Amino acid sequence: MPTYEYRCTACQHTFEEFQSITAPPLRTCPQCGKRRLERLLGTGGGIIFKGSGFYITDYRSEAYKKAAEAEKKSASGGNGQEGGKTSHPTPDAHKKKKSKKAAGQQS
Repeated sequence: MPTYEYRCTACQHTFEEFQSITAPPLRTCPQCGKRRLERLLGTGGGIIFKGSGFYITDYRSEAYKKAAEAEKKSASGGNGQEGGKTSHPTPDAHKKKKSKKAAGQQS
């Protein structure tokens, strides 16, 4: 709901009134009681953005999202691994293989 500015042309009293857009304009001055109010053209309220913000990527089209997903899959080689990274065995896995071989040779 907007805030409207009013001024009485009889007594020059000015004030603001918070009212619905569909509400009729006020006519009677709360100070002098005369029906000489006029609604003024105000500057309006400023827009206040709260939260973390808005990003250009928040409103991408579905076609763009599908193309980006397809590009992401093709960049990873289609093997289900992200970014084309390959997994290498850890040094511990290599030690386990050696210890199994060594255990088999001792028997």
